Amino acid sequence: MDVPFRVLERKYTFGDTPDSGNMIIHGDNLEALKALLPLYENRIKCIYIDPPYNTGNEGWVYNDNVNDPHIRKWLGRVVGSEMDDLTRHDKWLCMMYPRLVLLQKLLSEDGAIFISIDDNEQANLKLICDEAFGERNFVDQFIWYINDGHTDNQDEITVIHEYILCYAKDKKKLVANHIVDPSVGITSKILNTFAENSITKNGAKNPPSIITLKKGFPCEIDCLEKTKYQFVDELMQAAKETGYITRKITKRFNVSYPVRLDDMLVQNGQLIKDCRVFSGWMNNAKLQKFIDNDFIPIEDNGSQLRFYLSKNGVIYYRRDGRQTHYIQTVLEGMGTTETNKYMLEYMGVTFEFPKPVSLVEYLLSIFSEQDSIILDSFAGSGTTAHAVLNLNQDGGHRKLILCEMMDYAEDITAERVRRVMTGYGEGNNAVDGTGGSFDFYELGETIFDSATGLLNENVDIEQIRRYVWYSETNSAYTEPDKDAHPYFLGTYKYNNYYFYYIQGEETCLDRKFINTFTQKDKAEMYIIYADRCVLAEEDMAELNIRFKKIPRDIKRV
Repeated sequence: MDVPFRVLERKYTFGDTPDSGNMIIHGDNLEALKALLPLYENRIKCIYIDPPYNTGNEGWVYNDNVNDPHIRKWLGRVVGSEMDDLTRHDKWLCMMYPRLVLLQKLLSEDGAIFISIDDNEQANLKLICDEAFGERNFVDQFIWYINDGHTDNQDEITVIHEYILCYAKDKKKLVANHIVDPSVGITSKILNTFAENSITKNGAKNPPSIITLKKGFPCEIDCLEKTKYQFVDELMQAAKETGYITRKITKRFNVSYPVRLDDMLVQNGQLIKDCRVFSGWMNNAKLQKFIDNDFIPIEDNGSQLRFYLSKNGVIYYRRDGRQTHYIQTVLEGMGTTETNKYMLEYMGVTFEFPKPVSLVEYLLSIFSEQDSIILDSFAGSGTTAHAVLNLNQDGGHRKLILCEMMDYAEDITAERVRRVMTGYGEGNNAVDGTGGSFDFYELGETIFDSATGLLNENVDIEQIRRYVWYSETNSAYTEPDKDAHPYFLGTYKYNNYYFYYIQGEETCLDRKFINTFTQKDKAEMYIIYADRCVLAEEDMAELNIRFKKIPRDIKRV
């Protein structure tokens, strides 16, 4: 609430497409994130941020430092009253917390955020993310093997990893794409479009039961003959006493599974008579469905599932049409900051410790889709933009939003994006451009005049309309149709919203204004902003009108 709401002022467009949806914003990311809310709350599919690690050597500075009276008030209310001797960890937390809250608001319901960090603040970051996103929405903590070649490092213990925390807006709605970690070798079974394995599984979570394999059950070999087990009654009694088949039982009876209660006879690749088997199982319900389906493969999560006997009389499943996917929490072979620093120098851009493009590209590919909006509020050299533009080479139309407070937002961040779009390098080492456009913004005026508390008349009316809509509905604003009522904002939960505001003039809600409504403006309730109202209360009740005075009734958000 204490963060001023500023508008975004477009300074220029790079490329041929104004309003492409790609944005680079120069300014404090706290205010930039708040300025994005009216258009982007609940719309950002994927966020990647690389905040200051707070190593003690960075000298990071943000406008909302702990000497600001608003932040001091916030500290006293949320953290506690001990404010005389704040450590750098306190300051880092005070910087990060409100930004994480705003990022959480911007995430879509099925969205995810990735945050790079090291041991200086990893434990603190985990705790405030648990608060901002909810413990239940913690997805995983990735370990990035940085592999920077510290072969001459003289430390007793050489640190070769960093962390990347991942949280969801709502973990139940988060769905990972079918991708494979690039460190997986081409001969790995993970890449197979099928999967097969035995379904026998004994243990406390798998109580044993009898399954009848019907005549005609398939086998991988033409002929098989196995006799029933001699001491099956004693084994079943022992399993009944413990509730499951233990290793001790297996050792005592010297048996392999499944245990046969009848002779198992196979001819021409199928059972010639029913055979009962006993074991603990996984997928036993699906096995029974397969049997009931006369051994025709069953549909299961987009794949074909069938079962068969192996040459040893073991029941196997085979899943065909499987979409390969494998995402592991240890990230290897994703590039290094050193090699990416050299790549930037080749572009003519100098920046210390840039994150590898391949790392960010991989992270974004886990959850983003071809039409996703992707945000980085600690943009740095623009690695996230580079990654998004690379991903779009699949024909996608992902949009990027970058926020960078430092003065190099134009000379480094935007310049790198320009060169990625247009291409860079010479001769055999030339890299083709990805194409694309972006709009460059600065943080502009505040919605409300800080001196008078009135609406700031230097702010574009459309920006104010967006703000009023957001303050009423907490949802992203979309422009009404061109033939809509000139002061119509939109419909939300069967209510029509109107903002009757003319800069430099006083507006009045009266019968004349009501008569400008047409049949298509019908709604259950009409919420109308104006400078004053001359309608009687009984008239407004009859017409289902709720009057809100400008600027008194505009919420501060």
